[in-house]
Amino acid sequence: MAKSPAMDGVELEILWSNLIGIVNERAKALQRIAFSPIVREAGDLACALFDQRGRMVAQANTGTPGHINSLAFAGAHLVRIFEGRCEPGDVLITNDPWLSAGHFFDITVLTPIFDGQNLIAYIGSTIHHTDIGGYGIGAGARDVHEEGLWIPPLKLYERGKPNEVLHDIIRRNVRTPDAVFGDLSAQVSSGEAAAEYLITLCRRYGVADIETLSDEIINRSEEATRNAIRKLKPGTYHGETSFDVPGGEIITLKTAVTVDVEAGAIIVDFAGSSPQTATGINVVLNYTHAYSTFAIRSCLNPDLPNNTGSLAPIEVRAPEGSIINCAYPAPVNARHVVGMYVPMPILKALHQVMPERVLAEGSGAVWTMQIQGKRQDGQAFTSSMFNYSGGMGARANKPGPSATCYPTGVAAVPIEILEATMPIVFDRKELRRGSGGKGRMQGGDGQSIQFHMRTETPWLLNAVPSRLNHGPDGIDGGLPGASGHFLVNGKPVSEAKKLTMQPGDVVLLETPGGGGYGKPAA
Repeated sequence: MAKSPAMDGVELEILWSNLIGIVNERAKALQRIAFSPIVREAGDLACALFDQRGRMVAQANTGTPGHINSLAFAGAHLVRIFEGRCEPGDVLITNDPWLSAGHFFDITVLTPIFDGQNLIAYIGSTIHHTDIGGYGIGAGARDVHEEGLWIPPLKLYERGKPNEVLHDIIRRNVRTPDAVFGDLSAQVSSGEAAAEYLITLCRRYGVADIETLSDEIINRSEEATRNAIRKLKPGTYHGETSFDVPGGEIITLKTAVTVDVEAGAIIVDFAGSSPQTATGINVVLNYTHAYSTFAIRSCLNPDLPNNTGSLAPIEVRAPEGSIINCAYPAPVNARHVVGMYVPMPILKALHQVMPERVLAEGSGAVWTMQIQGKRQDGQAFTSSMFNYSGGMGARANKPGPSATCYPTGVAAVPIEILEATMPIVFDRKELRRGSGGKGRMQGGDGQSIQFHMRTETPWLLNAVPSRLNHGPDGIDGGLPGASGHFLVNGKPVSEAKKLTMQPGDVVLLETPGGGGYGKPAA
């Protein structure tokens, strides 16, 4: 793209701003036109631009880390698999957990961008879909095949025409096909619009593709990340966290974080962590890598672009068959329950290197809910996943925000939206005052949410709460936050399976508080 081996700084900034503008605008458009409230209201999505070699070059500044960094792997896999087989009008798709974002609900769509017959780049998105058939969002399936429709890497569109066989298979295997295809159409149309903008950009600057530009961006990002690592104290630092999951099982994540200042690299090794389990809370390595790199980069160099270059100096290892590198056919649909705890032992290790930049343990995974049932008129419905967070851990010089979940970044769907889309009534939603752990800086408070359903028939609840027995740890002498409570009609419940509820049942969620930072004042 440049006229010289080293791209002029002004030219680079102009082109970079254009790329970021393309992916940001497409992500916002995707969020506006999506059918699913978890995408439209909560922002459970990612959007990124890839070069011809499948390297993630630019990424939208909205989304959740579990999608954002997993999309880097998914895009690279799809480019590799379809190398030399793409034509103008093709759209690629997969939700393979081990190739993309870790469970069937997250569907990745990748659009090859052609100017005439010339391949310029790819634009991709991953979003959480309302429904993928099978068991649902809970942890009760016995293997991955019970959890929903598995879409291998395929062409959703071929030369601009729908792949009718694949469309029919999807439509017959989900409960809400209109919503699913509405969201797929949003992904496809946002990709088409991004392609038009990128083609215009390339024509304006008289170039055939973005390869020279991507080399410049990725090389600079990698070198800047390595230089930041070289300023740290070398050595290997250890962290560990334990927490309970649905069913009462205790999960332990152990990590050794090695800072190699000579290479400018960081190695995160999860050896010694819990083995994979029989319930659907297992995590694929892509998702573990996504939250590991997010934890490190948010402390190390959060202002740098997030792309293949800035991720390259961070290596993540986990034993195959462990809960954070599960082997087929492990169930994975509720993988966030464990995956969102991945940063916690890493932050404890980094506290020994950069204590001023880390935070205490937060509530961990968002508490996700999915409801199925019949309306009072007999019409069946399946809710989109909705979630609630506890308190965030305190920081070195600031208290933890309340009802804010680190590390996901996904917002709660407003209760008004939920009440408008399904027969649910929220009796109350308020902060759990005092649930944050004490410390020099106090952890954020959790929240209390109570609801019941307007139905005359039994209904099903997929609920995946965690930390019901022990609250998040404080750090540097800070005290732990309060543990959570999950009550049905006033009685504690901890089940990994889907619950059959009765009309009139009342559900109360009390999410955990965040841990405190530093010893409390006397």
